[in-house]
Amino acid sequence: MECLNEIDDPRKASNGTRHDFREMLVMAIAGVLSDCDSVEDVAAWAQSREQWLRRFLVLKNGVPSEDTFLRLFRLLDPGQFEASFRRWVTQAVPTLAGTIAVDGKTVRGSGNGGEDAIHLVSAFATQLGIALGQEKVCGKSNEITAIPELLEALAIDGFLVSIDAMGCQRAIARKIIDKKADYLLAVKGNQPKLFNAIQGAFIDRRETAGRNEHVEKSHGRVVAQIASILPAEGVVVLADWPECAVIGRIDSVRQVTGKAATLEQRYYIASRALTPEQLAQAARSHWGIENQLHWMLDVTMGEDGSTVRKDHAPQNLSLLKKIVLNLIRLDKTDKKKCSLRLKRKRAAWDDEVRMNMLGFQAL
Repeated sequence: MECLNEIDDPRKASNGTRHDFREMLVMAIAGVLSDCDSVEDVAAWAQSREQWLRRFLVLKNGVPSEDTFLRLFRLLDPGQFEASFRRWVTQAVPTLAGTIAVDGKTVRGSGNGGEDAIHLVSAFATQLGIALGQEKVCGKSNEITAIPELLEALAIDGFLVSIDAMGCQRAIARKIIDKKADYLLAVKGNQPKLFNAIQGAFIDRRETAGRNEHVEKSHGRVVAQIASILPAEGVVVLADWPECAVIGRIDSVRQVTGKAATLEQRYYIASRALTPEQLAQAARSHWGIENQLHWMLDVTMGEDGSTVRKDHAPQNLSLLKKIVLNLIRLDKTDKKKCSLRLKRKRAAWDDEVRMNMLGFQAL
């Protein structure tokens, strides 16, 4: 929690602030950890746990109201909050490695009438299942400009960065290489020349491609995947796509009991000389950002159901939930194996579990 000390209090002292800024942030984190999905929930939880909170916080003027919490998150500088979050992640996990998935998500409840909902691009470490950072954009189409800004703020040296077709842009590929990382970019019709060249290469050189086959069976569903790799030389214009080493294709056949089978083909470029098996693994890992981050924020933490819309509050509250998600994923104190949903309930029910997960020490 020391990183919170680096954030400036956005409130004007002349307005007679009654509650300590950093204590409010700590209460909000503890409340969301304790299964609170809204600012209203956080304020009510803090009031019900005031005596417990006083073991760690001064609370000179008691617990803030819902309006006071909401006003703080409306005013809080999201750039400072985000920078503090990134420093905390770096300190908590100094030796990260593997794949970083980058993808965008709209916070649907933040839109109202003529105002568009905010869209956030997030970076996600797939092996540990933790969020690394986020960048706000005005709309999904502007992910192209937001992704390089997010990557610039992160330490990605040595990582494989996977991005869907929206991020298959020359400038993004160059940014990743400049940051001493590698890219794995999905290729679709938004890059027609590249797409056609890769598609043609796998038709013409099909017999020479390296292949890996993988089958998954569960609950009446069978998914068979064939990942294929070819050298990029002679197919990709290296002046456009720096250090591109291989092109890839993944053929997926999905069969659900009682339904017709479906076939999907996906194409990729990569600056790392991936094997077919590594391509298949990296492509599967990329979906972790959907299943382990976006889905968790929506379904388990109620993000899309939030109707908070004003100023910086939607962006800051989304980051607050990512902080809690990381706390749970990085926690080593609660040995009980259970879902993220149940972990939050255990933190709500058990003061000792909550204290240990937060790393609190009594005053």
